Amino acid sequence: MTTQLRTALYARVSTRDKGQDTNVQLRELREYCERRGWTIAHEYVDSGVSGAKESRPALNQLMTDAKRRKFDAVVVFKLDRFGRSLKHLVNSLAEFDAVGVAFVSMSDNLDLTTPQGRLMFNIIGAMAEFERSLISERTRAGIAYARSKGKRIGRPLSRVDEAKAIALRHGGLSVRKIASELQISVGKAHQVINRYDPAAIS
Repeated sequence: MTTQLRTALYARVSTRDKGQDTNVQLRELREYCERRGWTIAHEYVDSGVSGAKESRPALNQLMTDAKRRKFDAVVVFKLDRFGRSLKHLVNSLAEFDAVGVAFVSMSDNLDLTTPQGRLMFNIIGAMAEFERSLISERTRAGIAYARSKGKRIGRPLSRVDEAKAIALRHGGLSVRKIASELQISVGKAHQVINRYDPAAIS
């Protein structure tokens, strides 16, 4: 990449960041880009939005614009302003990399415009893969332990009062109302009534 990068700045504060606003982050990011001789193509700001949220309007737009190559690099003040989890961070950086967009986190010294930064990204990716493997391993171990204790894994079997279902049907209730009364699905109600008294369906 050339030094004349077109950058996109991303800033975020949540409702819990009392006394903070995105202008502080943006000012630092603008000065950082100026020192490096980078131009700012656009600024994306999510204000009062939790970092844990799946959807953030400005971040969503940034990801869309990255795929359209409206800029060469994304610059953030800190990683926790951008990523909601390690998995989200790694996936987002992989998306940027796929379209040739670099990523810089100013406060964390993570700069994917440099060979050292790209090495750091590989390390982060390996850590995320390790985390996924641990979670998967623990899940399998938990299931195996539960089964060894005789516990059933999966959705609990629903117990239906078939006699009551038939009685309600003969009493004139619709299948939908029977399903509501017995707290089962309409399909399940149809199945039960048809199994024990097909004539009651007609």
